[in-house]
Amino acid sequence: MPFSILGLSPALCTPLARLGYTQPTPVQSASIPVVLKGSDLLARAQTGTGKTAAFGLPMIDRLLVRGGRPAGMRKPRGLVLVPTRELALQVHKALATYGIPANLRVTAIFGGVSMLPQVQALQRGTDVIVATPGRLLDHMRQRKVDLSGVEILVLDEADRMLDMGFLPPLRQILSSVPKDRQTLLLSATFSKEIVGLSAAFTRNPVRVDVSEAQSVPTTVTHRVHPVSDGRKGDLLVHVLMQPPVGQALVFCKTKRGSNRVGEALERANVRAAVIHGNKSQSARNRALGDFKAGRVAVLVATDIAGRGLDIPQLPLVINYDLPLVAEDYIHRVGRTGRAGLSGRAVSLVTSADRGLLHDIQRLLTTTLEQVAVEGFAASPSSGDAPARRTDRPQPGRQGRGFRPGPRSAARPGFGPAGRRPSRPGRPGSRA
Repeated sequence: MPFSILGLSPALCTPLARLGYTQPTPVQSASIPVVLKGSDLLARAQTGTGKTAAFGLPMIDRLLVRGGRPAGMRKPRGLVLVPTRELALQVHKALATYGIPANLRVTAIFGGVSMLPQVQALQRGTDVIVATPGRLLDHMRQRKVDLSGVEILVLDEADRMLDMGFLPPLRQILSSVPKDRQTLLLSATFSKEIVGLSAAFTRNPVRVDVSEAQSVPTTVTHRVHPVSDGRKGDLLVHVLMQPPVGQALVFCKTKRGSNRVGEALERANVRAAVIHGNKSQSARNRALGDFKAGRVAVLVATDIAGRGLDIPQLPLVINYDLPLVAEDYIHRVGRTGRAGLSGRAVSLVTSADRGLLHDIQRLLTTTLEQVAVEGFAASPSSGDAPARRTDRPQPGRQGRGFRPGPRSAARPGFGPAGRRPSRPGRPGSRA
């Protein structure tokens, strides 16, 4: 099915072929006609499925190709909200490319950099803003941006924005956007929170669901290791030293936590790379390339950075932190056990994680096997559920691809509750 059949204007369809877009992806086929009609949209799709083009192409078509830019129009007519700086840059680059035939003016607004260039771009005039909520609010408070002309609003990776606590900023921003607008909400899940957000921010949205079935290959085994507070880092190194390992993908819930885990693994002489939203795209590409080439044995990632990762023949996924959304467990461990190969999913769980663990178990058709590792498991008084069996540590056993040094038997720089100890003269950092 060519893009022209979806209703896009020829001015946009013609350059797509030169960009390598020959056939629309499922989310593009389902979403583009909906957006072109002016309907609100609630779409579930994973990163890497072409969702930026799914909302970007029809948005550019509606705002500029069909109606044209009103004379003297300087205010933005399109607003795309995203959870991270990295995603803002990616979406900005994509929209700028798609919008070349329409002379699209698109501005990226995100934190961590000077506001002045962003203010100057807004003063020159822009058609579409791609922004993180926090920095956009900064501009709004300083009266540097006017959202009264927004006709199309996009909430991209809305589930991540909720997980990151952006609901209050979202409500403030949307109170400044015209109510008579088109709203497109894209998410990796249809959780009750996302459905509630859609009900509050959209009007009779058309629902599009092109996500893969929420299932894990039957070749994956699921194991839970109860662990006492402060021993998680030690247990992680222990698990990584048990054969057969090869390589492992380790998920953490925060960017700072990912950095600490990666640094501690390196001190334990385990070759590791870290990717998260604060890493540049070149740094992420380099880390992923080193992992795929076998130059590093462990890739530590947050959920946002881990989206879209395609790693063939990955034998082990470790949840250093359980995901806050149960469905994300499926996304994480679905990266192992592919193509009929066996895979392992290991979760390090404290007593505080029991509620999350219960939610995850409800999604699975197989049982999460609880196995206490001697020397690491929480004491009975901690409230952890009893494990089904106990594994004894086996000193000296090493997984293929790891190079444990003399420090690997010692604590790898993790303090209580997984925190890295403060250095002399340096205050401790929070997760």
